[in-house]
Amino acid sequence: MGTQEINHCVSTSRRTFVSPKDMKELLQCPVCYDFMNRPIYQCCNGHTICLSCKLRMENKCPSCKQQMDDDIRCLILEKMAELVKVGCEYEEYGCHEIIPYCKKRKHEDSCDFRPYNCPHSTLGCCVDGDISTLVSHLTNDHMTKIINNSNFQRRFPIAYLRHDQSCSTWMPCVSHCFGEYFYFHAEATFIKDVAPVYMAFVYFMGKEMDACKYRYSLEIEGNGRKFIFEGIPQSLRENRKRIKDRGDALIVMRSLPHFLEQETRTRCLKIAVQIWKI
Repeated sequence: MGTQEINHCVSTSRRTFVSPKDMKELLQCPVCYDFMNRPIYQCCNGHTICLSCKLRMENKCPSCKQQMDDDIRCLILEKMAELVKVGCEYEEYGCHEIIPYCKKRKHEDSCDFRPYNCPHSTLGCCVDGDISTLVSHLTNDHMTKIINNSNFQRRFPIAYLRHDQSCSTWMPCVSHCFGEYFYFHAEATFIKDVAPVYMAFVYFMGKEMDACKYRYSLEIEGNGRKFIFEGIPQSLRENRKRIKDRGDALIVMRSLPHFLEQETRTRCLKIAVQIWKI
């Protein structure tokens, strides 16, 4: 690594910042392509590698194939990782934090401005972005209906479930109320040690800290019976599988919708949704 290259990125000034692109070139491990933090090792020819990859490569340099048995540390890169400050990767989404390089990954893993995955990511959709981008994507690409109300009702055809079927997601919708967006999700699925079920819940399309400001209820009724689930909307960042594993949703056994609708025989599961701010 030349002196000119290092001087380009390091300065005695505490206000010198480095772009993520510059740091990627200097501190990216050549094996795993992740950013290196202390300890950073180098071979006798000056090629660097992170600790986990050094062990995985059995102490052989991936660049020149020289043995690295002497455990030579690259102290200047370790110092850079501690002192140099960089911008957040999600600056384009609104994060203007300037953070120590060594804390970059920790910050970005929980950054409030990191993009949201499309709710259909479990079905193979790779689109991500801010909330406005996702709303536009859902309406244009997934034909998702937007409901400008905090109270609405959805009707779903009752599908027969078999143990050899995968989950079946019904057409969702987005509620726009209180200046926020909420994503209503319903599916026919399977829960561990439980017979096939229908499951429904509400996502809050925003930050986790803001989701707790709201509550929602899901109600089904018929044949003189009523079942209500009340809960806190989960942030769109919450993994759907974890929600299902916790049972934090309206869960309806397969035979119940038929029983509730036996008077009309509509063969539809009707769910009344209400969202309110606390």
